[in-house]
Amino acid sequence: MFKKEVYIQRREQLKKTVGSGLILLLGNDESPMNYADNPFHFHQDSTFRYFCGLNFPGLACILDCDTGDDTIFGNDLTVEDFVWMGPQPTIKERASAFGITKASPIKELVKLLQTERAGKRTIHFLPPYRPENKIKLFEWLGVLPAESQSESSIELVRAVIAQRNYKTPEEIEEIRKAVDISVDMHLTAMRMVAPGVTEAQIAAAVNNAAESVGARIAFPIIATINGQTLHNHYHGNVLKSGQMFLLDAGAEVESGYAGDLSSTIPVDPHFTQLQRDVYNITLDSHNTAISMLTPGIPFKEVYLESARVIVRGLKDMGLMKGNVDDAVSNGAHALFFPCGLGHMMGMDVHDMEDLGEVYVGWAGQPKPTQFGIKSLRLGRELEPGFVLTIEPGIYFIPELIDQWQKAGNNKEFINFEKVNEFKSFSGIRNEENILITESGYEILGKPKPKSIEDVEAERAKDLPL
Repeated sequence: MFKKEVYIQRREQLKKTVGSGLILLLGNDESPMNYADNPFHFHQDSTFRYFCGLNFPGLACILDCDTGDDTIFGNDLTVEDFVWMGPQPTIKERASAFGITKASPIKELVKLLQTERAGKRTIHFLPPYRPENKIKLFEWLGVLPAESQSESSIELVRAVIAQRNYKTPEEIEEIRKAVDISVDMHLTAMRMVAPGVTEAQIAAAVNNAAESVGARIAFPIIATINGQTLHNHYHGNVLKSGQMFLLDAGAEVESGYAGDLSSTIPVDPHFTQLQRDVYNITLDSHNTAISMLTPGIPFKEVYLESARVIVRGLKDMGLMKGNVDDAVSNGAHALFFPCGLGHMMGMDVHDMEDLGEVYVGWAGQPKPTQFGIKSLRLGRELEPGFVLTIEPGIYFIPELIDQWQKAGNNKEFINFEKVNEFKSFSGIRNEENILITESGYEILGKPKPKSIEDVEAERAKDLPL
Protein backbone atom coordinates (compact mmCIF):
# COMPACT_ATOMS: atom_id res chain seq x y z
CA MET A 1 0.00 0.00 0.00
CA PHE A 2 1.01 3.62 -0.36
CA LYS A 3 1.21 6.27 2.37
CA LYS A 4 -2.19 7.20 3.76
CA GLU A 5 -1.77 10.75 2.43
CA VAL A 6 -1.98 9.33 -1.10
CA TYR A 7 -5.45 7.92 -0.43
CA ILE A 8 -6.60 11.06 1.38
CA GLN A 9 -5.57 13.18 -1.60
CA ARG A 10 -7.29 10.80 -4.04
CA ARG A 11 -10.57 10.98 -2.13
CA GLU A 12 -10.40 14.76 -1.77
CA GLN A 13 -9.87 15.15 -5.50
CA LEU A 14 -12.76 12.82 -6.28
CA LYS A 15 -15.16 14.72 -4.01
CA LYS A 16 -14.04 18.02 -5.51
CA THR A 17 -14.59 16.78 -9.06
CA VAL A 18 -18.03 15.27 -8.39
CA GLY A 19 -19.02 18.39 -6.49
CA SER A 20 -22.09 17.48 -4.44
CA GLY A 21 -24.04 14.57 -3.02
CA LEU A 22 -22.86 11.25 -1.62
CA ILE A 23 -20.41 8.95 -3.37
CA LEU A 24 -21.08 5.27 -2.64
CA LEU A 25 -18.09 3.03 -3.37
CA LEU A 26 -18.80 -0.69 -3.09
CA GLY A 27 -16.09 -3.17 -2.25
CA ASN A 28 -16.35 -6.77 -3.34
CA ASP A 29 -17.52 -9.74 -1.27
CA GLU A 30 -16.08 -13.23 -1.21
CA SER A 31 -17.21 -15.22 -4.26
CA PRO A 32 -18.06 -18.83 -3.35
CA MET A 33 -16.58 -21.52 -5.56
CA ASN A 34 -19.20 -24.11 -4.63
CA TYR A 35 -20.32 -23.15 -1.11
CA ALA A 36 -19.93 -20.10 1.11
CA ASP A 37 -16.87 -21.28 3.06
CA ASN A 38 -14.94 -22.30 -0.07
CA PRO A 39 -14.47 -19.05 -2.00
CA PHE A 40 -12.35 -18.15 -4.99
CA HIS A 41 -9.25 -16.09 -4.24
CA PHE A 42 -10.59 -12.74 -3.10
CA HIS A 43 -10.11 -9.77 -5.41
CA GLN A 44 -11.11 -6.32 -4.24
CA ASP A 45 -12.88 -3.90 -6.54
CA SER A 46 -10.06 -1.84 -8.01
CA THR A 47 -11.75 1.55 -7.72
CA PHE A 48 -12.66 0.87 -4.09
CA ARG A 49 -9.06 -0.12 -3.39
CA TYR A 50 -7.67 2.85 -5.32
CA PHE A 51 -9.54 5.35 -3.14
CA CYS A 52 -9.88 3.46 0.15
CA GLY A 53 -6.86 1.15 0.17
CA LEU A 54 -8.63 -1.67 2.00
CA ASN A 55 -8.14 -5.15 0.52
CA PHE A 56 -10.78 -6.91 2.59
CA PRO A 57 -14.26 -8.25 1.69
CA GLY A 58 -17.65 -6.96 2.75
CA LEU A 59 -16.95 -3.23 2.81
CA ALA A 60 -18.50 -0.06 1.43
CA CYS A 61 -17.46 3.58 1.67
CA ILE A 62 -19.38 6.84 1.68
CA LEU A 63 -17.63 10.03 0.60
CA ASP A 64 -19.74 13.08 1.41
CA CYS A 65 -18.98 15.79 -1.14
CA ASP A 66 -20.78 18.43 0.92
CA THR A 67 -19.37 17.82 4.41
CA GLY A 68 -16.07 16.27 3.31
CA ASP A 69 -16.57 13.24 5.59
CA ASP A 70 -15.30 9.79 4.62
CA THR A 71 -16.79 6.72 6.33
CA ILE A 72 -16.06 3.02 5.95
CA PHE A 73 -18.91 0.59 6.56
CA GLY A 74 -18.41 -3.07 7.38
CA ASN A 75 -19.10 -5.67 10.03
CA ASP A 76 -16.28 -6.59 12.36
CA LEU A 77 -15.37 -10.25 12.68
CA THR A 78 -16.50 -12.28 15.68
CA VAL A 79 -14.75 -14.72 17.99
CA GLU A 80 -16.09 -17.54 15.83
CA ASP A 81 -14.23 -16.01 12.85
CA PHE A 82 -11.01 -15.73 14.83
CA VAL A 83 -11.04 -19.50 15.39
CA TRP A 84 -10.52 -19.97 11.67
CA MET A 85 -8.63 -16.81 10.74
CA GLY A 86 -6.72 -15.81 13.84
CA PRO A 87 -7.01 -12.36 15.49
CA GLN A 88 -7.96 -9.63 13.03
CA PRO A 89 -7.95 -5.81 13.24
CA THR A 90 -11.26 -4.00 13.50
CA ILE A 91 -12.67 -2.24 10.46
CA LYS A 92 -11.84 1.10 12.07
CA GLU A 93 -8.24 0.02 12.68
CA ARG A 94 -7.89 -1.12 9.08
CA ALA A 95 -9.40 2.09 7.73
CA SER A 96 -7.21 4.38 9.81
CA ALA A 97 -4.14 3.15 7.92
CA PHE A 98 -5.64 4.84 4.85
CA GLY A 99 -6.70 8.08 6.51
CA ILE A 100 -10.33 7.19 7.22
CA THR A 101 -11.25 7.72 10.89
CA LYS A 102 -14.98 6.96 10.79
CA ALA A 103 -16.30 3.39 10.65
CA SER A 104 -19.76 1.91 11.19
CA PRO A 105 -21.59 -1.42 10.66
CA ILE A 106 -23.37 -2.10 7.39
CA LYS A 107 -26.80 -1.64 9.03
CA GLU A 108 -25.90 2.02 9.62
CA LEU A 109 -25.09 2.43 5.94
CA VAL A 110 -28.51 1.07 5.02
CA LYS A 111 -30.20 3.58 7.35
CA LEU A 112 -28.10 6.44 5.96
CA LEU A 113 -28.82 5.60 2.31
CA GLN A 114 -32.56 5.23 2.90
CA THR A 115 -32.70 8.56 4.75
CA GLU A 116 -30.71 10.41 2.10
CA ARG A 117 -32.70 8.79 -0.70
CA ALA A 118 -35.94 9.88 0.93
CA GLY A 119 -34.54 13.40 1.17
CA LYS A 120 -33.88 13.40 -2.57
CA ARG A 121 -30.15 13.73 -2.09
CA THR A 122 -28.03 12.56 -5.00
CA ILE A 123 -26.25 9.26 -4.38
CA HIS A 124 -23.55 8.56 -6.92
CA PHE A 125 -22.51 4.96 -7.58
CA LEU A 126 -20.51 3.19 -10.28
CA PRO A 127 -21.97 0.59 -12.66
CA PRO A 128 -21.77 -2.72 -10.75
CA TYR A 129 -20.33 -5.85 -12.38
CA ARG A 130 -20.75 -8.25 -9.44
CA PRO A 131 -24.22 -9.79 -8.88
CA GLU A 132 -24.01 -9.27 -5.11
CA ASN A 133 -23.48 -5.54 -5.57
CA LYS A 134 -26.45 -5.32 -7.90
CA ILE A 135 -28.52 -6.97 -5.16
CA LYS A 136 -27.19 -4.49 -2.56
CA LEU A 137 -28.18 -1.54 -4.75
CA PHE A 138 -31.66 -3.02 -5.08
CA GLU A 139 -32.04 -3.66 -1.35
CA TRP A 140 -30.50 -0.36 -0.24
CA LEU A 141 -31.64 2.04 -2.96
CA GLY A 142 -34.41 0.24 -4.82
CA VAL A 143 -32.39 0.14 -8.06
CA LEU A 144 -33.44 -2.86 -10.13
CA PRO A 145 -30.50 -5.08 -11.19
CA ALA A 146 -31.45 -4.67 -14.84
CA GLU A 147 -31.32 -0.88 -14.44
CA SER A 148 -28.16 -0.62 -12.32
CA GLN A 149 -26.02 0.31 -15.32
CA SER A 150 -28.33 3.06 -16.57
CA GLU A 151 -28.93 4.38 -13.03
CA SER A 152 -25.21 4.66 -12.26
CA SER A 153 -23.55 8.07 -12.12
CA ILE A 154 -21.82 9.18 -15.31
CA GLU A 155 -20.36 12.10 -13.35
CA LEU A 156 -18.70 9.64 -10.97
CA VAL A 157 -17.53 7.41 -13.81
CA ARG A 158 -15.86 10.35 -15.54
CA ALA A 159 -14.35 11.61 -12.27
CA VAL A 160 -12.83 8.23 -11.41
CA ILE A 161 -11.39 7.81 -14.90
CA ALA A 162 -9.97 11.36 -14.80
CA GLN A 163 -7.84 10.25 -11.85
CA ARG A 164 -7.07 6.60 -12.53
CA ASN A 165 -6.07 7.10 -16.18
CA TYR A 166 -3.01 9.11 -15.09
CA LYS A 167 -0.53 6.93 -13.27
CA THR A 168 1.58 8.50 -10.52
CA PRO A 169 5.24 7.63 -9.97
CA GLU A 170 4.22 5.32 -7.10
CA GLU A 171 1.82 3.46 -9.36
CA ILE A 172 4.32 3.21 -12.22
CA GLU A 173 6.85 1.62 -9.88
CA GLU A 174 4.29 -1.02 -8.90
CA ILE A 175 3.50 -1.71 -12.56
CA ARG A 176 7.23 -2.09 -13.24
CA LYS A 177 7.41 -4.72 -10.50
CA ALA A 178 4.48 -6.57 -12.04
CA VAL A 179 6.00 -6.42 -15.53
CA ASP A 180 9.37 -7.68 -14.28
CA ILE A 181 7.68 -10.74 -12.80
CA SER A 182 5.63 -11.13 -15.98
CA VAL A 183 8.84 -11.22 -18.02
CA ASP A 184 10.13 -14.03 -15.80
CA MET A 185 6.89 -15.90 -16.44
CA HIS A 186 7.53 -15.66 -20.19
CA LEU A 187 11.20 -16.63 -19.87
CA THR A 188 10.05 -19.74 -18.00
CA ALA A 189 7.81 -20.71 -20.92
CA MET A 190 10.45 -19.99 -23.54
CA ARG A 191 12.85 -22.38 -21.80
CA MET A 192 10.23 -25.12 -21.40
CA VAL A 193 8.69 -25.19 -24.86
CA ALA A 194 9.67 -28.42 -26.66
CA PRO A 195 8.01 -31.34 -28.43
CA GLY A 196 6.25 -33.63 -25.97
CA VAL A 197 5.68 -30.97 -23.31
CA THR A 198 2.05 -30.21 -22.52
CA GLU A 199 0.35 -26.84 -22.46
CA ALA A 200 -0.73 -27.63 -18.89
CA GLN A 201 2.85 -28.17 -17.74
CA ILE A 202 3.92 -24.81 -19.12
CA ALA A 203 0.86 -23.01 -17.71
CA ALA A 204 1.59 -24.51 -14.28
CA ALA A 205 5.23 -23.41 -14.40
CA VAL A 206 4.23 -19.91 -15.55
CA ASN A 207 1.77 -19.66 -12.65
CA ASN A 208 4.47 -20.84 -10.25
CA ALA A 209 6.88 -18.18 -11.55
CA ALA A 210 4.42 -15.59 -10.22
CA GLU A 211 3.32 -17.26 -7.01
CA SER A 212 6.83 -18.24 -5.95
CA VAL A 213 7.74 -14.54 -5.56
CA GLY A 214 4.53 -13.52 -3.79
CA ALA A 215 2.54 -12.40 -6.83
CA ARG A 216 -0.37 -14.05 -8.60
CA ILE A 217 -1.66 -14.21 -12.13
CA ALA A 218 -3.45 -11.06 -13.28
CA PHE A 219 -5.83 -13.02 -15.53
CA PRO A 220 -6.32 -16.65 -16.62
CA ILE A 221 -3.22 -17.82 -18.47
CA ILE A 222 -3.40 -18.26 -22.23
CA ALA A 223 -0.89 -21.01 -23.06
CA THR A 224 -1.71 -22.64 -26.36
CA ILE A 225 -0.61 -24.09 -29.67
CA ASN A 226 -3.86 -22.73 -31.08
CA GLY A 227 -2.85 -19.10 -31.18
CA GLN A 228 -5.54 -18.34 -33.75
CA THR A 229 -8.04 -18.41 -30.86
CA LEU A 230 -7.28 -15.11 -29.21
CA HIS A 231 -8.37 -16.00 -25.66
CA ASN A 232 -7.76 -19.76 -25.58
CA HIS A 233 -7.70 -21.05 -21.99
CA TYR A 234 -7.69 -24.76 -22.84
CA HIS A 235 -4.42 -26.42 -21.78
CA GLY A 236 -4.97 -30.03 -22.85
CA ASN A 237 -2.67 -30.30 -25.89
CA VAL A 238 0.79 -31.83 -26.28
CA LEU A 239 3.29 -29.67 -28.18
CA LYS A 240 4.54 -31.12 -31.47
CA SER A 241 7.40 -30.31 -33.82
CA GLY A 242 6.49 -27.68 -36.41
CA GLN A 243 4.05 -25.85 -34.16
CA MET A 244 4.22 -22.48 -32.42
CA PHE A 245 3.24 -21.83 -28.82
CA LEU A 246 1.52 -18.59 -27.79
CA LEU A 247 1.67 -17.36 -24.20
CA ASP A 248 -0.38 -14.43 -22.90
CA ALA A 249 0.24 -14.06 -19.18
CA GLY A 250 0.91 -11.40 -16.59
CA ALA A 251 1.51 -11.02 -12.87
CA GLU A 252 -0.40 -9.01 -10.31
CA VAL A 253 1.64 -7.78 -7.36
CA GLU A 254 0.40 -7.39 -3.78
CA SER A 255 -0.65 -3.77 -4.37
CA GLY A 256 -3.04 -4.91 -7.10
CA TYR A 257 -1.13 -3.52 -10.11
CA ALA A 258 -0.71 -5.79 -13.12
CA GLY A 259 1.51 -6.67 -16.05
CA ASP A 260 0.27 -8.10 -19.36
CA LEU A 261 2.67 -9.64 -21.89
CA SER A 262 2.40 -11.95 -24.89
CA SER A 263 5.04 -14.06 -26.65
CA THR A 264 5.06 -16.49 -29.54
CA ILE A 265 7.62 -19.30 -29.36
CA PRO A 266 8.61 -22.03 -31.82
CA VAL A 267 8.20 -25.57 -30.48
CA ASP A 268 11.37 -26.51 -32.37
CA PRO A 269 14.66 -24.76 -31.60
CA HIS A 270 14.10 -22.40 -34.53
CA PHE A 271 11.19 -20.86 -36.41
CA THR A 272 10.54 -22.23 -39.88
CA GLN A 273 11.05 -19.82 -42.74
CA LEU A 274 7.28 -19.36 -43.15
CA GLN A 275 6.88 -18.75 -39.43
CA ARG A 276 9.73 -16.22 -39.57
CA ASP A 277 8.07 -14.36 -42.43
CA VAL A 278 4.75 -13.92 -40.60
CA TYR A 279 6.42 -13.30 -37.23
CA ASN A 280 8.53 -10.47 -38.65
CA ILE A 281 5.46 -8.78 -40.15
CA THR A 282 3.80 -8.88 -36.75
CA LEU A 283 6.95 -7.61 -35.05
CA ASP A 284 7.31 -4.80 -37.61
CA SER A 285 3.72 -3.75 -36.86
CA HIS A 286 4.48 -3.92 -33.14
CA ASN A 287 7.65 -1.83 -33.34
CA THR A 288 6.07 0.68 -35.70
CA ALA A 289 3.21 1.22 -33.26
CA ILE A 290 5.59 1.77 -30.36
CA SER A 291 7.68 4.24 -32.36
CA MET A 292 4.57 6.39 -32.90
CA LEU A 293 3.67 6.72 -29.23
CA THR A 294 3.83 10.32 -28.05
CA PRO A 295 1.51 12.72 -26.22
CA GLY A 296 -1.22 14.13 -28.46
CA ILE A 297 -1.41 11.35 -31.04
CA PRO A 298 -4.79 9.61 -31.28
CA PHE A 299 -4.25 5.93 -30.53
CA LYS A 300 -6.71 5.15 -33.29
CA GLU A 301 -4.13 6.47 -35.77
CA VAL A 302 -1.46 4.23 -34.24
CA TYR A 303 -3.80 1.27 -34.70
CA LEU A 304 -4.51 2.13 -38.34
CA GLU A 305 -0.79 2.41 -39.14
CA SER A 306 -0.11 -0.91 -37.43
CA ALA A 307 -2.81 -2.41 -39.64
CA ARG A 308 -1.22 -0.90 -42.76
CA VAL A 309 2.11 -2.52 -41.85
CA ILE A 310 0.36 -5.89 -41.63
CA VAL A 311 -1.40 -5.39 -44.97
CA ARG A 312 1.87 -4.45 -46.70
CA GLY A 313 3.59 -7.50 -45.30
CA LEU A 314 0.79 -9.88 -46.22
CA LYS A 315 0.58 -8.30 -49.65
CA ASP A 316 4.28 -9.05 -50.17
CA MET A 317 3.54 -12.68 -49.24
CA GLY A 318 0.69 -12.85 -51.77
CA LEU A 319 -2.08 -13.12 -49.17
CA MET A 320 -3.50 -9.65 -49.80
CA LYS A 321 -3.74 -7.36 -52.81
CA GLY A 322 -4.88 -3.92 -53.92
CA ASN A 323 -4.34 -0.51 -52.38
CA VAL A 324 -3.12 -0.70 -48.79
CA ASP A 325 -5.02 2.36 -47.54
CA ASP A 326 -8.24 1.19 -49.17
CA ALA A 327 -7.80 -2.28 -47.69
CA VAL A 328 -7.50 -0.88 -44.16
CA SER A 329 -10.32 1.60 -44.71
CA ASN A 330 -12.59 -1.27 -45.75
CA GLY A 331 -11.49 -3.42 -42.81
CA ALA A 332 -9.88 -6.11 -44.95
CA HIS A 333 -6.99 -6.42 -42.49
CA ALA A 334 -9.44 -7.63 -39.84
CA LEU A 335 -9.49 -11.09 -41.39
CA PHE A 336 -5.99 -11.47 -39.95
CA PHE A 337 -6.05 -8.75 -37.25
CA PRO A 338 -9.60 -8.86 -35.82
CA CYS A 339 -8.74 -7.40 -32.42
CA GLY A 340 -7.53 -4.06 -31.12
CA LEU A 341 -3.94 -2.89 -30.80
CA GLY A 342 -3.91 -2.45 -27.03
CA HIS A 343 -5.69 -1.23 -23.94
CA MET A 344 -5.17 0.85 -20.82
CA MET A 345 -3.73 -1.01 -17.84
CA GLY A 346 -2.99 -0.48 -14.18
CA MET A 347 -4.79 -2.05 -11.22
CA ASP A 348 -6.95 -3.93 -13.70
CA VAL A 349 -5.20 -5.68 -16.55
CA HIS A 350 -7.81 -4.00 -18.76
CA ASP A 351 -7.90 -0.89 -16.65
CA MET A 352 -11.38 0.21 -15.55
CA GLU A 353 -13.09 -1.85 -18.22
CA ASP A 354 -16.03 -2.13 -15.81
CA LEU A 355 -16.53 1.63 -16.22
CA GLY A 356 -16.87 1.41 -19.99
CA GLU A 357 -14.40 1.58 -22.87
CA VAL A 358 -16.24 4.57 -24.32
CA TYR A 359 -15.19 6.66 -21.32
CA VAL A 360 -11.85 5.04 -20.45
CA GLY A 361 -10.40 4.53 -23.91
CA TRP A 362 -12.41 6.85 -26.15
CA ALA A 363 -12.97 9.92 -23.89
CA GLY A 364 -16.73 9.67 -24.35
CA GLN A 365 -16.64 9.54 -28.14
CA PRO A 366 -18.61 6.76 -29.91
CA LYS A 367 -16.59 3.69 -30.80
CA PRO A 368 -16.41 2.53 -34.43
CA THR A 369 -18.74 -0.30 -35.41
CA GLN A 370 -16.74 -1.91 -38.24
CA PHE A 371 -15.51 -5.44 -37.57
CA GLY A 372 -11.95 -5.31 -36.28
CA ILE A 373 -11.65 -1.70 -35.22
CA LYS A 374 -14.79 -2.05 -33.08
CA SER A 375 -12.63 -4.21 -30.76
CA LEU A 376 -10.14 -1.36 -30.30
CA ARG A 377 -10.42 -0.60 -26.59
CA LEU A 378 -8.32 2.57 -26.81
CA GLY A 379 -8.72 5.29 -29.43
CA ARG A 380 -8.31 8.62 -27.61
CA GLU A 381 -5.37 11.01 -27.77
CA LEU A 382 -2.50 9.81 -25.63
CA GLU A 383 -1.40 11.82 -22.61
CA PRO A 384 1.55 11.64 -20.21
CA GLY A 385 0.84 9.19 -17.41
CA PHE A 386 -1.18 6.75 -19.53
CA VAL A 387 -0.02 3.13 -19.30
CA LEU A 388 -1.11 0.88 -22.14
CA THR A 389 -0.31 -2.29 -24.01
CA ILE A 390 0.85 -2.75 -27.60
CA GLU A 391 -0.12 -6.14 -29.00
CA PRO A 392 -0.81 -6.42 -32.73
CA GLY A 393 -1.16 -9.92 -34.11
CA ILE A 394 -1.71 -11.99 -37.22
CA TYR A 395 -4.21 -14.82 -36.86
CA PHE A 396 -5.44 -17.39 -39.35
CA ILE A 397 -8.89 -18.37 -38.08
CA PRO A 398 -10.34 -21.11 -40.34
CA GLU A 399 -13.96 -20.38 -39.48
CA LEU A 400 -13.55 -16.67 -40.18
CA ILE A 401 -11.70 -17.36 -43.44
CA ASP A 402 -14.50 -19.68 -44.59
CA GLN A 403 -17.19 -17.16 -43.67
CA TRP A 404 -15.51 -14.26 -45.48
CA GLN A 405 -14.72 -16.37 -48.53
CA LYS A 406 -18.30 -17.62 -48.80
CA ALA A 407 -19.66 -14.07 -48.52
CA GLY A 408 -17.02 -12.62 -50.84
CA ASN A 409 -16.10 -10.19 -48.08
CA ASN A 410 -13.23 -7.90 -49.18
CA LYS A 411 -12.39 -10.23 -52.06
CA GLU A 412 -10.79 -7.31 -53.91
CA PHE A 413 -8.14 -7.16 -51.17
CA ILE A 414 -7.75 -10.81 -50.13
CA ASN A 415 -6.25 -13.69 -52.11
CA PHE A 416 -8.42 -16.41 -50.60
CA GLU A 417 -6.77 -19.17 -52.65
CA LYS A 418 -3.47 -18.38 -50.98
CA VAL A 419 -5.01 -17.71 -47.57
CA ASN A 420 -6.59 -21.18 -47.55
CA GLU A 421 -3.08 -22.65 -47.45
CA PHE A 422 -2.58 -21.03 -44.01
CA LYS A 423 -5.60 -22.44 -42.18
CA SER A 424 -3.40 -24.58 -39.94
CA PHE A 425 -0.81 -21.84 -39.30
CA SER A 426 -2.39 -20.63 -35.98
CA GLY A 427 -1.50 -17.11 -34.78
CA ILE A 428 1.28 -14.81 -33.62
CA ARG A 429 1.42 -11.83 -31.28
CA ASN A 430 3.88 -9.97 -29.09
CA GLU A 431 2.84 -7.64 -26.31
CA GLU A 432 4.62 -5.06 -24.17
CA ASN A 433 3.52 -2.50 -21.58
CA ILE A 434 4.21 1.17 -22.27
CA LEU A 435 4.18 4.40 -20.26
CA ILE A 436 3.46 7.61 -22.14
CA THR A 437 5.93 10.25 -20.97
CA GLU A 438 6.13 14.01 -21.51
CA SER A 439 8.39 13.50 -24.53
CA GLY A 440 7.40 10.08 -25.86
CA TYR A 441 7.25 6.67 -24.23
CA GLU A 442 8.99 4.17 -21.99
CA ILE A 443 8.72 0.39 -22.29
CA LEU A 444 8.11 -0.73 -18.72
CA GLY A 445 9.99 -3.52 -16.99
CA LYS A 446 13.05 -5.46 -17.96
CA PRO A 447 13.38 -6.50 -21.62
CA LYS A 448 11.31 -9.43 -22.86
CA PRO A 449 12.79 -11.33 -25.82
CA LYS A 450 10.75 -10.43 -28.89
CA SER A 451 13.02 -10.58 -31.95
CA ILE A 452 13.37 -13.97 -33.62
CA GLU A 453 17.03 -14.11 -32.63
CA ASP A 454 16.32 -13.28 -28.98
CA VAL A 455 13.41 -15.72 -28.69
CA GLU A 456 15.45 -18.55 -30.23
CA ALA A 457 18.39 -17.75 -27.94
CA GLU A 458 16.17 -17.84 -24.86
CA ARG A 459 14.49 -20.97 -26.21
CA ALA A 460 17.90 -22.72 -26.08
CA LYS A 461 18.47 -22.00 -22.38
CA ASP A 462 17.67 -24.48 -19.63
CA LEU A 463 15.35 -23.70 -16.76
CA PRO A 464 17.27 -22.57 -13.66
CA LEU A 465 17.55 -25.24 -10.99
